[in-house]
Amino acid sequence: MTHLSADAGQQVFHQHRNLLFSVAYRVLGSAADAEDAVQDTWIKWSAADRSQVTDPKAYLTRIVSNLALERLRSTRHKRETYVGPWLPEPILTGGDAAEAVTDAESVSMAMLVVLETLSPLERAVFVLREVFDFSHAEIAEAVERSEAAVRQAAHRAREHVRARRPRFTADRSRQRDVTERFFAAATGGDVNALMELLSPDVTLWTDGGGKVRQALRPVVGAQTVAAWFAAIGTVTYQGVEPSDMNAELVEINGGPGMVFSGPGRVIATVTFDFDADGRITAIHNVANPDKLQAVADGTAHDMGTQ
Repeated sequence: MTHLSADAGQQVFHQHRNLLFSVAYRVLGSAADAEDAVQDTWIKWSAADRSQVTDPKAYLTRIVSNLALERLRSTRHKRETYVGPWLPEPILTGGDAAEAVTDAESVSMAMLVVLETLSPLERAVFVLREVFDFSHAEIAEAVERSEAAVRQAAHRAREHVRARRPRFTADRSRQRDVTERFFAAATGGDVNALMELLSPDVTLWTDGGGKVRQALRPVVGAQTVAAWFAAIGTVTYQGVEPSDMNAELVEINGGPGMVFSGPGRVIATVTFDFDADGRITAIHNVANPDKLQAVADGTAHDMGTQ
């Protein structure tokens, strides 16, 4: 292989790197695992006879999908023995995902939580079909299954997601407005203002992974959830005094969210799910330090699907 073609191969790979991460992250729900899948794709791409590859984008996406599916199968049992609720690893987002509502929704915490309840094959097929618009034939090749099996998995996955993930949600400016008001009320300890923003049966999911003290079961109901957040500015949280706690509004997983940090470390992220009226129906709070690396790194990912 000439030096030039190696350079060209590298250029092609980097051109599609964002897309590969976007696929792998949606299949895996973990930034660290998605990065590993992208690295492994690079290794396979480097070793491939690229003169035979007519469509590098499709070829690379096939490789990363297959690797992500294998990895999802092997990490499955870890998630089943996890302490407390298992939430996806949050990422900072920016770029086009904020503009394209479908891209943003498909990478939202709420959607990734639903995808977590699918079988590994159904999840990979759903992501490739519904998010990236692959044909059944292309997916069959990527996941090494028959087209009939892929059609069946796609149908099951779509029905499952539709039943658990209503299509309607408040528009983005309303979401941002509610998040800003929530932020002000939580940092100001204003229970009543928080209550107004929460749906009566709001659910708070906290993922500490057994590493930090968190509720091991979902906290349900506006009163309890409001009290939990109003206390943030008044109590020591994970060894950090309220005066040393810093909170900021950022875009997480395609929507408005909050990052709490203390001296030299990220402590937690908080993201929201809204109903059609813009009330908060679910809150996802990730506090497991193992899952905060991607946010701590400060890299905003473009999760576009093109």
